[in-house]
Amino acid sequence: MSIRNFRDLRVWQQAMDLVEAIYRFTGGFPKQEIFGLTAQIRRAAVSIPSNIAEGHTREHRGEFLQHLSIAQASLAELQTHLEIASRLKYSSGKQLAPLLEASASLTKQLYALRNALLAKGSED
Repeated sequence: MSIRNFRDLRVWQQAMDLVEAIYRFTGGFPKQEIFGLTAQIRRAAVSIPSNIAEGHTREHRGEFLQHLSIAQASLAELQTHLEIASRLKYSSGKQLAPLLEASASLTKQLYALRNALLAKGSED
């Protein structure tokens, strides 16, 4: 299958799935967190597929790599926020586990994509 646009990227698709799961997850947070941790978690999650899409749309591989790096940083930020939510007892381990698994999988995919692009760049 050829990649025609960012929507064809499996890493983007999985990042979008994670965003949906994050929105459902944070819907149960205390109302006083709507402008605090809830907003932070959602913003970090949304940043991941957004940066993948923006980077893929750029004309140069270096720009795509930069945006993938930003997506990785947003993913690390999201993982940190999820840990904070856990420590504050806003969620159970059962609720959190699938999100952490999805984020770990996404981390691996982002690194694999970056490494493939870097390897391709060294071939040019």
